Amino acid sequence: MFDLSPADWTAVALSLRIAIVATACALPFGIAVGWILARRNFWGKTLLDGLVHLPLVLPPVVTGYMLLISFGRRGPIGAFLYDHFGIVFSFRWTGAALACGVMGFPLLVRPIRLALEAIDSRLEDAAATLGANSVLVLFTVTLPLALPGIIAGVLLCFARALGEFGATITFVSNIPGETQTISAAIYTLTQVPGGDAAAGRLVLVAIALALAALIAAEVFSRRAATRFHGE
Repeated sequence: MFDLSPADWTAVALSLRIAIVATACALPFGIAVGWILARRNFWGKTLLDGLVHLPLVLPPVVTGYMLLISFGRRGPIGAFLYDHFGIVFSFRWTGAALACGVMGFPLLVRPIRLALEAIDSRLEDAAATLGANSVLVLFTVTLPLALPGIIAGVLLCFARALGEFGATITFVSNIPGETQTISAAIYTLTQVPGGDAAAGRLVLVAIALALAALIAAEVFSRRAATRFHGE
């Protein structure tokens, strides 16, 4: 369908790999933060909500720079991880996954929070009266009922991670085969004479992948609305 070069296919495969890893790693944190925001009232809740959504309003380059100075080899977190565990994020595909996970995190948390808020607490109370502890209630009642919202958040996070550019290129640069995602490959091709055709083909691939994820997210969001509100 798309006449792509081996280097282009490498960028597509790397983008999918990064987006999948970023979403999978962000999911447990997204569920935890979504549950805290939906079920707990505490001092600083508004601040936490603002911090969660901050990547949506900050310039992606700013987020990438903050990741670089924090998780780079000389950064406080990056130096600790490298010295004690040999983990390196900067200029590696794992760093691209980290950047994509951070950028997609707000879109992951929001649907999960809304799904949790829509759950009738009486169902959880009924499970508790039957002898289920809080952990059992969470995994057998709460999360299954919130599953449509969780899936919608996962797909939105995946779509955002798939198209991330600014934070990624700032944090891990644009290294072919290592950190060059679809977005970075398109940027590179636009800087090369005669690269417009190849860039256009990658644009079509990016649109197809992102559109598929967004359509899937919309389908699950409607199912969640029908399930919880009868809309």
